[in-house]
Amino acid sequence: MATANRKLCAQRSVLVVNIMSSPGAGKTTILEKTILELKPRMTMAVIEGDLYTDWDARRIESTGVPVYQINTRGGCHLDARMVRDAFERLKLREIDTLFIENVGNLVCPAEFDLGEDFRVVVCTTTEGNDKPWKYPLMFQQARAILLNKMDLLSQTDFNVREFEKALSSINSEAKIFFVSGRTGQGIDEWCRWLEEEVHKKKIACS
Repeated sequence: MATANRKLCAQRSVLVVNIMSSPGAGKTTILEKTILELKPRMTMAVIEGDLYTDWDARRIESTGVPVYQINTRGGCHLDARMVRDAFERLKLREIDTLFIENVGNLVCPAEFDLGEDFRVVVCTTTEGNDKPWKYPLMFQQARAILLNKMDLLSQTDFNVREFEKALSSINSEAKIFFVSGRTGQGIDEWCRWLEEEVHKKKIACS
């Protein structure tokens, strides 16, 4: 099913980004900022994964992009069939990028291919800088890492150098962005990189 999802999105020249993190890392806030930054230049849609509630989906909906809510009813991750069902409700031909905001969890989501082009992990300065060592599979498979809440760095004992060292030992190819969903720090750099990835996808699929 994941292979079929990937093939369909390639046919539509849609870049699919699977965003994952632990609960409370700021995925939704980052996504809001990203959409508002890119909206003048790109068409987007979002699949929102949550155990219960549609609170995050309503936040994203306020940005004006199409949103499809998936409630797993206690399940700790999304799977490819859930995503395929969402495709039926989204007009893939009309968008450049599809964001999938996965369930907040650093374990189970890493084990399930949804048919995405790549994965992005959001982690924060309020978590331990040893996260890559503790959850290696999640970080091994990431194309990009967004280290969020940089505005709080001085209030924590988070060691950026140790975090980079841990990540490099697991995935030296991952791109790191230092961001703040609250202040907007680093969002422009992240969005420029994302635009380049969208451009690459369109060339590859043309």
